[in-house]
Amino acid sequence: MTQPTPTPDPRTPAPEPPAQAPEAPIKVLLADDQALLRSAFRVLVDSEPDMVVVGEAADGAQAVELARATGADVVLMDIRMPGTDGLAATRMISADPELSAVRVVMLTTFEVDEYVVRSLRAGASGFLGKGAEPDELLNAIRIAAAGEALLSPAATKGLIATFLAQGGSSGEGPGSAEYGARLAALTGREREVLVQVAGGHSNDQIAERLAVSPLTVKTHVNRAMAKLGARDRAQLVVIAYESGLVRPRAD
Repeated sequence: MTQPTPTPDPRTPAPEPPAQAPEAPIKVLLADDQALLRSAFRVLVDSEPDMVVVGEAADGAQAVELARATGADVVLMDIRMPGTDGLAATRMISADPELSAVRVVMLTTFEVDEYVVRSLRAGASGFLGKGAEPDELLNAIRIAAAGEALLSPAATKGLIATFLAQGGSSGEGPGSAEYGARLAALTGREREVLVQVAGGHSNDQIAERLAVSPLTVKTHVNRAMAKLGARDRAQLVVIAYESGLVRPRAD
């Protein structure tokens, strides 16, 4: 005989939903030859609940070693350091498959367009002057950790575009030859999205411009990155200009 299903007692409290595990903080590595600056950055970063400093390096070689040892998510990398400088260290990080998830934000007191371009070509996710406000620095870390391109302020984008179009400081950029075949593998929509990314537009802005969903844009961006061998959106910008797919406006 089938037993009747018991009626739940309304006085019995509903079970508590399982607690969600908090997101792991962003692991930040500081690379600067000035100990005083590293200390200031450490205090600032460690004051945020969503990030933590996992190491300090006084030169580029040490930064690469600590990036491997600490599993850092973001490296704040000074360009000018004795021995292995920040550009060389960034190239080493970018070339190491084991460090493919590491994002580098270049820091410098020399806000020159050539350094911006060389930083991005080396594999950096962005470029920030040491005179930036604390909130700008913290925002840069979050943007880089999310895989976005840190190409602000907007005026800097124009310098990047113009400089890339001129071939850079010594023609060290790979240029269109290296990317021609890869660009041919992109679909028409992926090329459209790449052009929009190179213009500095967010996924939401691109979605509005192309009348698609932000999720669709994200999918196209990820596919373009995979086909072009780009680490992040910053590298997509470099490729778009160096390949000639996008050219800067004259204004």
